[in-house]
Order: sequence, then structure tokens, then C-alpha cells
Amino acid sequence: MTTDWDFETLDAEIDEVRQRILQHGRFLASFFVGRQAEADLMLLAAVTQEPLLFVGPPGTAKSDLVVKFVESIGLDADAYFEYMLTKFTEPSEILGPIDIGLLKEGRFRRRTRGMLPEASVVFLDEIFKSNSAILNTLLTIVNERKFYQDGAPEAVKLRLLFAATNDIPEQGELLALSDRFVLKVETRPVKERHFEALIEAGMRSDSCKALSLRPWADGPATFTDFLKLKRYLDLLFAESGRTGDSARWFPPGVFAELRRIIRVLEAEDQIYVSDRKVVKIYKLIRARAFLHHGGAVQAGDLRVLRYVGNRRSEMAVVEEKVNHLLSLDD
Repeated sequence: MTTDWDFETLDAEIDEVRQRILQHGRFLASFFVGRQAEADLMLLAAVTQEPLLFVGPPGTAKSDLVVKFVESIGLDADAYFEYMLTKFTEPSEILGPIDIGLLKEGRFRRRTRGMLPEASVVFLDEIFKSNSAILNTLLTIVNERKFYQDGAPEAVKLRLLFAATNDIPEQGELLALSDRFVLKVETRPVKERHFEALIEAGMRSDSCKALSLRPWADGPATFTDFLKLKRYLDLLFAESGRTGDSARWFPPGVFAELRRIIRVLEAEDQIYVSDRKVVKIYKLIRARAFLHHGGAVQAGDLRVLRYVGNRRSEMAVVEEKVNHLLSLDD
């Protein structure tokens, strides 16, 4: 499928694309209870193709969110790959087995059909339980969108990476991978606030599974819509950088507020925000602004900062502080 649409072609339809994607977020959230924030972040991650990490205890809809999202955008089965990682997981389990025929000829190549390198959307459960061999491979894939075949780099088809974990370990070897997930959202239990609604939604979901029904599969937006908006934003950002009119899209006053909040988080709560993360945050905020209202960044778009905590212990602190600084109540 082509993804090299030109700006003029996309510009003629981009508002309709935006509206379908926004509607899709509400549509997806309707199959869950208290998960609108997670659904909105999935849209943003899909539009920007930035990895998204779900952090929370078992039974808080982490994998169900991903599965329903994938099915709702009409993605072909062979374009999706999911796997639960453990410390015993071997590279062949996610990259594909070694081609024995080629190995006899002295070549080290993997058969990647149906595996991660051939997937457009990937979900890795318990991502931080993997071993160093898997971690190093994933870092290369996330950073450079490639892996190695017979000693040579080969591109992967990855567009969207979702991952889940019960916790974020603080071991040094895991920090590099954790930092690549600029967006981290805590999936908290909702039974205290939505007890009855949770039971009703759970019963409907179980019934759908028992009857092989997938009402969420007919979503308003398609995978192509997300690819189109990503392409449009890339072209828009490039033009903005070339012409030097970034202030048009990120007004100085709001930009100053972004800088202030990051400084407050670092000074008062010791939340480390790397230089790389600052650039990613800026891009995510501009993308959110365009997605939600098709124009320049507004103060409310800075809510993306709620999800920049590095450790699980920081996540609630960051969310509360950003909500306070921006006077948000949602």
C-alpha cells in the first residue's frame, strides 16, 4: 500500500480523516468502562507512530484495549503480531526461526512470515520481563525500524508498537528501552467508581466472545486513515521547520507554559525529562492539537505531559501535578 501521498491530495480530505479518527476514539471507548483516556492515547500514538506503554495490574484491560483497537481499524490478521515475553523468550519466537536450508549454505537468515518483522502493529505483553538478547533487538527495532539478517540491516514493517507491563523495573539495562516509551499510561482498576457498569460491560464482552461477535470491528476510521494523518503531519512539520513559522502552530505563550511545566516537574518532583523526550513531547503536543482542533496548540493540549513519568511511582504524581498546573479536571 502506498503511503507517499502528496500534501495537496491529503489537504483536501484531512479534516474528514481527523473527524473519523476522533469519532473512532469515542467508538472504541464505548466498549470499555472508564478507559477514554487510554483510547485517546492510542489514537495519538497511532497518529504519531510513537510507542505506547500500558502500566497496571492484571485484569485492567491492557491487552483487550489493544486487541479491540487492532480489530476496529480493519487491520489484516497477518499485519498484527502479539507475544507475551518472559526471561526465557528467544529471538526466534518473535523474529522467526532460522532458515535451516540457508544455514547449511552458511547464511544466517530467519523466516519472518507471521512474525514481528512482517507486522505493521505489534503488541508485546510483559515487555520488561524479556532478556538482554530480546531487549537489544527491540531497541534496534524501535530506534531504527530494522533488524539484522545475515549480518545486514533489514527494514521491519512496524508502524505501531503497544506494550504492557505490571511495573517498570529500575534496572539499568531496562532504562534505555523504557525511555523510548515517551507515552506511558497507568491502567487503574475502575470497579470502585463504576462497579455496576463494569459488570454489565464485562458480561456483554463475554457474550460477544462466546457468540463470535465483534461489534467493535466496524470502526469509523481505518488503518489507512491513521497513515494518512501521520503523512500529513510529517509534511506539515517539515514545511513549518523550513519556513520557520513554528510559532504559528505553537504560540509563544503556550510554549513558555510547556517549558515551565517541565521545569516544575524536574525541580519539584525530580522527574527526569531527557533532551530526546522533550523533542518527542513537542511533536506529540502539536499532533494532538491538530488532531483535536486542526490548528495551533492550546493550553489544554499540554495535557500530554500527564503521561511522561518514567517509573510507575511517578505516574500518579505527574498526572496530578500537570492537572493542577493546567487546571484540568478530566
